[in-house]
Amino acid sequence: MSQVFPITPASSGPLWFVAAVGAVLLAVLLVLAYTAWSSRHSRAQIEGDRLRLVGDLWGRSIPLASLDLQRAEVLDLRSDGARAPRGRTLGTGMPGYASGWFRLRNGEKALAYLTDTSRVAYVPTREGYALLLSVEDPAALLAALARARPD
Repeated sequence: MSQVFPITPASSGPLWFVAAVGAVLLAVLLVLAYTAWSSRHSRAQIEGDRLRLVGDLWGRSIPLASLDLQRAEVLDLRSDGARAPRGRTLGTGMPGYASGWFRLRNGEKALAYLTDTSRVAYVPTREGYALLLSVEDPAALLAALARARPD
């Protein structure tokens, strides 16, 4: 004849632990999904007196007056190694997509949205950082910024 001696049930601690881990994993999954979606839908748009960067967590609105368009240019980062990103300080990196704050090889700080390093609009600001933007037509962006900028 066997005797059964049940183990005293655990407190609710393990259930709360599993729930917390599940919530963190779900949040990470949602951020990754949003980032993947944003990598295909990011954009730079001129709205009145501002350049608006739309996409993932690093989007912002920048006054056109703070852009140093005299030093803006179109770059091919494959051949311009000095202004290529060296390290990400706070941002997103996925294969074929990099966004956020970077330190460039020349030591400059940059806010980047990079998908194609062969066509990049480089726009220094008067705020101590530059913009690196992979847009379809970087020259057209720079021309539009020059036309829209209040002087």
